Amino acid sequence: MRALSVGDCLSFAWETFKRRPWILIGGFLLAMIISGIPNMFGTPPEVTPDGQIVPRIPSASDIVVFIVSAIVAVLVWTGLITFFLRAHDNIEGVQLADLWNPAPFWRFLGAHILTGIVVGLGFIAFIVPGVILALGLAFVPYLVVERGLGPVDAMKESWRVTKGYKGQIGLLILALVGIVILGLLALGIGVFVAAPIAMLAMTHAYRLLAT
Repeated sequence: MRALSVGDCLSFAWETFKRRPWILIGGFLLAMIISGIPNMFGTPPEVTPDGQIVPRIPSASDIVVFIVSAIVAVLVWTGLITFFLRAHDNIEGVQLADLWNPAPFWRFLGAHILTGIVVGLGFIAFIVPGVILALGLAFVPYLVVERGLGPVDAMKESWRVTKGYKGQIGLLILALVGIVILGLLALGIGVFVAAPIAMLAMTHAYRLLAT
């Protein structure tokens, strides 16, 4: 049984980050900017003087913006996963161009929807099964992007490679959430350091278990 240590994942992420911090910060920042562009064209919500949002029927432009935002979000995430996989394996060779990887778009979208349904049903039934399902399917996006697996096969493989490691993965995710929160508290700027480190650490866990 392979070892999966939260400390080792964080240590690897930090040491890798220090070697080329600006390419990692730049890649994450560029992805966040791109993901926010569609929302600039949406109709801002109407707010009452006491701060409440006024409900309204979505317009045609709102629907278009929503669809475009969803498409961009999938492209951003496939790109980020590709970028951090390559940064993990060869930090000296990763480039901003690695953020562009549209090939797994439909598989990624299908896997995201199917995983969301399965995990959501788990939470509806009982909270604990939902948590277990979320941890067991944590590597689905990586398997879709890197191996080109379909949604169902990616879910099966993620469940297989995480068998016996769900507790460690849960601890790692809690640690990464804590790091990102600390980054947000640092005037919000720290998140551009915390988020790349978190993604490198999660990618390292994937590499340890699924390779």
